Parts: sequence; C-alpha cells; structure tokens
Amino acid sequence: MNLKTVVGLVFIVGFSGLLFANFGQEVSGYMSFAEAEETGQTAHVVGTWKENQPTRYNRAQNMFAFHMTDKEGNVRRVKYNSPKPTNFEQAEKLVVEGRATGSGTFEAKHILVKCPSKYNEVEGLASQKKGEEVGG
Repeated sequence: MNLKTVVGLVFIVGFSGLLFANFGQEVSGYMSFAEAEETGQTAHVVGTWKENQPTRYNRAQNMFAFHMTDKEGNVRRVKYNSPKPTNFEQAEKLVVEGRATGSGTFEAKHILVKCPSKYNEVEGLASQKKGEEVGG
C-alpha cells in the first residue's frame, strides 16, 4: 500500500472512533420505559398520552408534565423542560427522547408528536370533503 492509502485509512478509523466516543452513548433504539430504566441510557420511548391523568405546565420552571403509556402498557410521568408541544392533544402517538430517573419519572429532552394524517385516512377525507361542501 502506498502512503496516501495508509494515511486515509488511519484518518477514517480515527474519525469513526471519535464519533463513537462522542455519540455512542447517545445513540439508542426505541425502548420501553422499563428498558430505559434498566439501561440508564438516553432512550426513545413510543407511547400514548394518558388522557385521564392531569397535565401541568409550570411557567416559573418552564416545565410541562404529563403521563404516558408505552407499547408494553407501562405508565410513567414525563417531565419536559419546555412548553407543551403544539397539537399535543391531537397526538396519535408520542415519541419522547430522554432518560429515566429512579423515581419513576422520565425526563424528556425532546418530544415528537405524531398526529393522524387527514390525507391518508378515509374518515379524514370524508370530514375534509364535508367542510369543503359547507364552506364553498
């Protein structure tokens, strides 16, 4: 091998090592609340908002709190240090990214709200058509 090839390979391996060292702990797949508690790593948990539990927003702390049920049926309180996401009440599913604490609370850094699409569902299309007939 020539010198350029060796230097290029060393650079690629070194760069890959730095990426893994910096972001390896942060990269994880989807987990349940129980798995997130077990690993202690940053996790993405998919679930639904538990509507019969209260939601709270503390303006002084800029913290939104609610309860969420994951795919396995585990319910946890979720704390999010930002205001309530737009369309939270219409969410079909939520994806929270953060860490589980020992107190049965999940501290979210990010919340992704997945709303039903009015364009892909028959009911959505029917209600859209009905609105068009009335409005115009």
